[in-house]
Amino acid sequence: MDGYPKLAIAFGKKKKPGHETGLFSFPRGLTTPSVHSYRMPATAPIYVIGHKNPDADSICSALAYAAFKELRGETTYIAARCGNSNARIDAILGRFHTPLPLYLPDVCPRVRDVMVTNINSVSTNATCAEALDFIDRHGHRIVPVLDDAGKFVGTVTASQLAHAFLPQIAEPKRMRQVTTDLKSIARTLHALVVHLGAEPARVEELYVRIGAMDISSFWKLSQAEGIPAGQSVIVVGDRRNIQEKSIDLGVRAIVVCGMQPIEESVLDAARARGVSLLMSPYDTATTAWLIRTAGRLSPLIDRKPTTINAEARLSELRKKIATSTAPAYLVLSEDGHLEGILTKSDVLKPVPTRLVLVDHNELTQAVPGADEVTISEIIDHHRLGPMSTAQPILFINEPVGSTCTIVADLFRRHNLKPTRELAGLMMSGLISDTLLLQSPTSTAKDTDILAWLESHADISAKALAELIFSSGSVILAQSAEKVVRSDFKVYDEEGVRFSVSQVEELGFDNFWSHADDLSAALTELRKDEKLAFAAVLVTDINTQNSLMLMKGDADFIRRISYTHIEQDEIFDLPGVVSRKKQLIPYLTSLLKEMSADGDSPSGRVRSISPFRG
Repeated sequence: MDGYPKLAIAFGKKKKPGHETGLFSFPRGLTTPSVHSYRMPATAPIYVIGHKNPDADSICSALAYAAFKELRGETTYIAARCGNSNARIDAILGRFHTPLPLYLPDVCPRVRDVMVTNINSVSTNATCAEALDFIDRHGHRIVPVLDDAGKFVGTVTASQLAHAFLPQIAEPKRMRQVTTDLKSIARTLHALVVHLGAEPARVEELYVRIGAMDISSFWKLSQAEGIPAGQSVIVVGDRRNIQEKSIDLGVRAIVVCGMQPIEESVLDAARARGVSLLMSPYDTATTAWLIRTAGRLSPLIDRKPTTINAEARLSELRKKIATSTAPAYLVLSEDGHLEGILTKSDVLKPVPTRLVLVDHNELTQAVPGADEVTISEIIDHHRLGPMSTAQPILFINEPVGSTCTIVADLFRRHNLKPTRELAGLMMSGLISDTLLLQSPTSTAKDTDILAWLESHADISAKALAELIFSSGSVILAQSAEKVVRSDFKVYDEEGVRFSVSQVEELGFDNFWSHADDLSAALTELRKDEKLAFAAVLVTDINTQNSLMLMKGDADFIRRISYTHIEQDEIFDLPGVVSRKKQLIPYLTSLLKEMSADGDSPSGRVRSISPFRG
């Protein structure tokens, strides 16, 4: 037939090479099984990210540090955020034509982080031989099966294949049965196709018979078992009488073993009777076994295997996998396409996600999941929190007014000139955090860096400060629930868990008009976050004074020495503008006093468990 190698061995011609794939070589003209492969980028990005509920310094320092890394040729750093923007941040980014950083609600390790994405698979019309070859070449115990459109159909496991070829002693007829087509048999045997009869691609039920008996007894057993000649594949050596008898009977195919030559008269008779002739390079026993492996894989496919979603969290999946007997989990997309494979060993892989924390160093303030991934760097200007890392990291912590001050200093020390936009962004973070150098956290270095940035920007520090601080009231622009979570940070001192949020306003009128709503929202926040107490510091940028709204343990609140404007709820804090340098140390001192007195807020909020241990 056209498209197949001509008879070579019998007539002394050189054999034409076939197509080779793995352990099988496919004669020209035969269809090789479809193999689907999926790959994902090998290099994972490193996220430069600020604290939850980010402020201007958190956003601007993330953008600036990612740009600093890129200028130094380190292109895998991406600026990110783990909270919403606000009017002030929007005004800054709009002025300097910069989009918001990438939003990351969490970095919890997920299936997609560790699953195998370089996936090989077989098609639904594959043979058992191709599945066995897949297992041998790739070392997997499970074979994914896809349809012609690349959609996931099911799986076949090594144990299923092994069971399919176990001897069926009680049913010897089944041991010779194979459901396949002649093309698949030829492909599996690496056979030289001498002649193919009608419909060689038709899938049919065939029975393998070895022509080892004497001609007088040949075919008697097949007759006894009721096997029609048209469903028989005879495996024989160079026994011409058996070959001719098989042709006379009209068998479906004759496979001559060991590449023994076929006489031309036999070939002519096979063509006349429509009997297919194949030449196998293997011995009789191997040939018979391989023909059985040419059976279609479809009947063995498990069409309801264990599947998972790529977005499933590993922390939730580990217990399930530990007790499961499944050799692997198939990762499917919503439209049913195979995205990856996850095994038990994959769950133990290190997660590729890496973080650079800017403007914070405490896990209580970090993006959720930060404790489950690698933190490779920290750039911050706050106090040191309780954190440990598995490996040494780059940790820059300076007692300055803003993280943007530190990042800008890195630009200057490495002789890197920031663009006007970058200079403006770093100025914005510095001005916002230091209230244009008026905050008690401001240092001489902040003043020096601000002047250096101003020389590279297209706006003066004073003009930029006016833009930032007049960008709109957070209290008017957002709901009370969002206001109390604006620049919201959780602390853990003396075993007591509490939070302080900060809002900057031009005057206190907006606060007083919304005080009741803010008080109710703060109460809910305390319950939701299981805190001993929660506070909102409202700072008037013009007067450099603040008001503090607090909800929580009554004994702790009564210890506050600042003037109670509204008893045990709202306090006047003249001259207090810095949360980290003024308010947090003060609140911490009160907690230490309570601890020294043998008292603790814990007794007042035990039902919501705000404490460790």
